[in-house]
Amino acid sequence: MRNTILSAVALSVLPLFISGKVFADANADLNQIIEQHWQHATREKVFFRTDPDGWKPNGKLAEFTPEAMERRQKYNQKVLQKLKHIAPSELNKAQLMNYRLFKYERETEQQSYLYQDQYFPVNFLSGWHTYFAEAPANMAFLSTQDYDNFLVSLADYPRFNQENINLLKAGIRAGFVHSCQSFKDYHKSISVHIVKNAADSALFEPFSRYPAQFTQQQKQTYTEKAKALIHTAIVPAYQKFYDFFNQEYMPQCRKKAGISSLKGGAEYYAYTTNYYTTTNDTPQQIHELGLTEVKRIKQQMQHIISQVGFKGSYSEFLQFLASDPQFYAKDPQDVLEKTAFITQKMYGKLPTYFNNLPRNTFAIKGSASRGAFYMPPPDNRTPGTYFIATDPAQQPLYNLEALSLHEAIPGHHLQNALAMELDLPQFRRTLSHSAFTEGWALYSERLGKEAGFYQDPYSDFGRLGYEMWRAVRLVVDTGIHAFGWTRQQAIDYLASHTALTTKSVEDQIDRYISWPGQALSYKMGEIKIRHLRQKAETTLGTKFNIRLFHDTVIGQGSLPIAVLEEVVNDWIASQQ
Repeated sequence: MRNTILSAVALSVLPLFISGKVFADANADLNQIIEQHWQHATREKVFFRTDPDGWKPNGKLAEFTPEAMERRQKYNQKVLQKLKHIAPSELNKAQLMNYRLFKYERETEQQSYLYQDQYFPVNFLSGWHTYFAEAPANMAFLSTQDYDNFLVSLADYPRFNQENINLLKAGIRAGFVHSCQSFKDYHKSISVHIVKNAADSALFEPFSRYPAQFTQQQKQTYTEKAKALIHTAIVPAYQKFYDFFNQEYMPQCRKKAGISSLKGGAEYYAYTTNYYTTTNDTPQQIHELGLTEVKRIKQQMQHIISQVGFKGSYSEFLQFLASDPQFYAKDPQDVLEKTAFITQKMYGKLPTYFNNLPRNTFAIKGSASRGAFYMPPPDNRTPGTYFIATDPAQQPLYNLEALSLHEAIPGHHLQNALAMELDLPQFRRTLSHSAFTEGWALYSERLGKEAGFYQDPYSDFGRLGYEMWRAVRLVVDTGIHAFGWTRQQAIDYLASHTALTTKSVEDQIDRYISWPGQALSYKMGEIKIRHLRQKAETTLGTKFNIRLFHDTVIGQGSLPIAVLEEVVNDWIASQQ
């Protein structure tokens, strides 16, 4: 989605330099460049490398016409030219970090225009239509301005929808389309929003919970406007997408799973690998690393199988976990209550491992469509949200501790909420490098063991199972997209190494097929954070402070892996 809803940055001409001459104060010049960039990005409503789950419609929606994307590309080039006039040696330490990150993002954005991102405004998990429908339930509607802005978004959706459909059409012409098998049921994510009763639309949700200070007349007026727009604009737009998807897109779907089966696909996969891992590791290196990690983790899992006295094979133990009733909650409420207990227990342990904690909180809500994920707040007027599948059959209890530490605290919520409260330029508060954010969340699962979780060996097996799952991703993602694996080959490999349910295995593989490279980020980031901690502990010995280490890792917002390594190395030196 980087070049669609949330993937490109909007910039405008900065009149900072005349005839190639730089202003006297490099720090002030950089501030002006960054601030003007943010202002223009806000006006364009397109931000580069932010969490797509954090997108919230607010007034007129972004433009995705060829002209709009060309405009953003040209302006990004101009900003890169302006940055050439900034002398890094003249910047103070804080501004040097801002410069490095800002320049890195602009260079990466420029790369994105050279590849086929724009042809994939949807993936197996989501798309512009699902982000739009899911956003209102997690937005703050506290004033008439909030409602007025959202009505503008509703009215603008048909244009927005058509422009994204046009991107899919361009993908058909270019030969860059999604896999047939992975997308065979995707139409259901569209049809669920084609409703007869406006009140049944997810987009009607804000009009069911007005602020107490609203008058009855205000409530009635907004309700009538919302229903009219849902009937005349929203539902017809979803119907248009549904018809296009079934009648035009799917007949052109690609037959092979891997993106490398398409002309130019191998080069595109090399690009996405770099984008998501923020490293220069090749698919071959990542594949081999995955095989090594799978072997290491399996040995630890085998030890637990012996510990609990199970007499069967590894695969039989996985089947036992997937089918025995003792590992499943009795109902959806039971899932939510057990989840809340785990997160509250971790809240009490945070001061042991962190000096700096965010003010903002998070809510826990059931998710019927996407399983577990974290949705960051658009601002600090609302909490973050930890969504979890509440169908007991889809949420084994032995995974619940690791999952909750990953999605909530000390994982995604802690890292995201803290970043939004840091005294940093706005663009850094919302940056989301996948290897950093997902790597931190996976590291947080392991941190739970130090914090006293996983006392039940089955739960510890669940933790290792999640780590195994992320290690297997290194193997299957590269297998599919670089080495010609079939969908079934990837399903068999994932199923044979994890305790995921059959449906979860198939969904995961379809996710990787439709989102090349993203699944690599979890283990690649976690391995780097783990190695950096090991280096700090070995170097500092008794001087090592776990709270200061964690504050260093997540205290600068999201960082590319190479920059994170330099930050930690500087911290180690400062402690010696």
